[in-house]
Amino acid sequence: MKIFSKEQIYEGDALTSKKQGITSTDLMERAGTQIFNWLHMRMQGAQVPIHVFCGIGNNGGDGLVVARHLITHGYNVKTYIVNCSKTRSKDFLINYDRIKSTSKDWPILLSDASEFPAIEERDIIVDAIFGIGLNRPIVDWVKQLFNHFRATKAFVLSIDLPSGLNPDAIPTDKECVVNAGYTLSFQTPKLVFFLPETAQYTHQWEVLDIGIDPEYLYTTPTETELIGKNEVLPIYKPRQKFSHKGDFGHALVIGGSYGKIGAVTLASQAVLSIGAGKVTAYTPKCGYIPLQSSFPEAMVITDKDEEKLTSIAFDIKPNVIAFGVGAGVDTKTVSAFGTFLKTNTIPLVIDADGINILAKKKTLLKLLPENTVLTPHPKELEGLVGKWKDDFDKLKKTKAFSKKHKCIIVIKGANTITVYADKLFINATGNPGLATAGTGDVLTGMITGLIAQGYEPIAATLFGVYLHGKSADLLIEDLGYQSLLASHVIEGIPLAFLDLFKQPEPPQVEEESEANPEN
Repeated sequence: MKIFSKEQIYEGDALTSKKQGITSTDLMERAGTQIFNWLHMRMQGAQVPIHVFCGIGNNGGDGLVVARHLITHGYNVKTYIVNCSKTRSKDFLINYDRIKSTSKDWPILLSDASEFPAIEERDIIVDAIFGIGLNRPIVDWVKQLFNHFRATKAFVLSIDLPSGLNPDAIPTDKECVVNAGYTLSFQTPKLVFFLPETAQYTHQWEVLDIGIDPEYLYTTPTETELIGKNEVLPIYKPRQKFSHKGDFGHALVIGGSYGKIGAVTLASQAVLSIGAGKVTAYTPKCGYIPLQSSFPEAMVITDKDEEKLTSIAFDIKPNVIAFGVGAGVDTKTVSAFGTFLKTNTIPLVIDADGINILAKKKTLLKLLPENTVLTPHPKELEGLVGKWKDDFDKLKKTKAFSKKHKCIIVIKGANTITVYADKLFINATGNPGLATAGTGDVLTGMITGLIAQGYEPIAATLFGVYLHGKSADLLIEDLGYQSLLASHVIEGIPLAFLDLFKQPEPPQVEEESEANPEN
């Protein structure tokens, strides 16, 4: 799913009005009606008090449309105008006149904190104050209004974006942003729904289709995409009847040190579990017996040193190499990795201590093959790109790094983001159960295994990240968050593959009993 920028959303609105022969007021009516329909379907006429707070711009106009439809359908509604500026948008004024002609209970004008209404915890607040159009500082009494919302503990539904949240920047004052229980976003989710510093402002979100021109949506490229099942299904490569293991590649996993052979084992198991034909693990001598005994499907090559990697030399011809899991940063390991990079031309996936080595010796970055995949957690990423001031700065620095070194970077987190030059790919799967040791090693193995099978590095990365998260999503139904282990994620890979082709169950429709005819 494409994630459009604020500028693209405005452009799409204008083009839609032109191509469909409708006014911006008509489009606002369409958007507000969709919000009402969403509420009406869930409330079914329930007389819970609904407080609709409208700004004086287009988001406020959407709120007035919602309030008008709620009133005409008999809901218990109070409408408020947050009078924070003398400037009103044209469509706001049109809908302000419409709601006044609909009900004797005209919208209540709020101009300072003394006018705030009483709101109970059981009530519903509809936030239609600013949306994506905020272009001024939040005045103090509006900040107090947002704190009033929080103090009531009432459910808050935000229209398009929680008010006070800028789609392109991190808030400088948390109290100047509405905390939404649910946000209904027009046509596209917003990038801020997925960033650690801004996702906190909406508990859940949903996209509503308001009829933006389909050709515009289809043909307009975006910097950011949300990657879900529909996006990864075309990536999948089905197997042919007469396939054999040689068709699915040979991966080499280099890593491990004394006490950290488990990392190589997990990564190697993930390589085969995601479909690679063969895997060889390259470890210090201490890894030989653990790997051969716990994972008989793997072949093993050992370094001459017992406890650490001191050289990297092999006579096999792998299709892809993973480096770094459990490797440590001993000076001899660092030297061995640098020597290896000078002659290597095989595709690489680098994780953990491999990234730490690159961060310490940045001259090695120029030796990476094009489209090398790096899978850092936040602290490892900081070592590569430097400190950042906020999440937007982090993405800016990571994109610059990706472009400069022609590599793919997987920013691991609650919404894992893959950065490829100027593009951002946000993963839609995964959960807090993945916050446990070894799951990163599994992800490294999964991406490596897909590249071994002939997937292009960016496709392998997006597919691997998706399947990794989906495995965890399916497993927590039985295991919960706390008990999920990295080895469980490997066991869940088959479930994640099968889920790709699982059709959604049709909605259950209750049969209505036939009414008795009157005598």
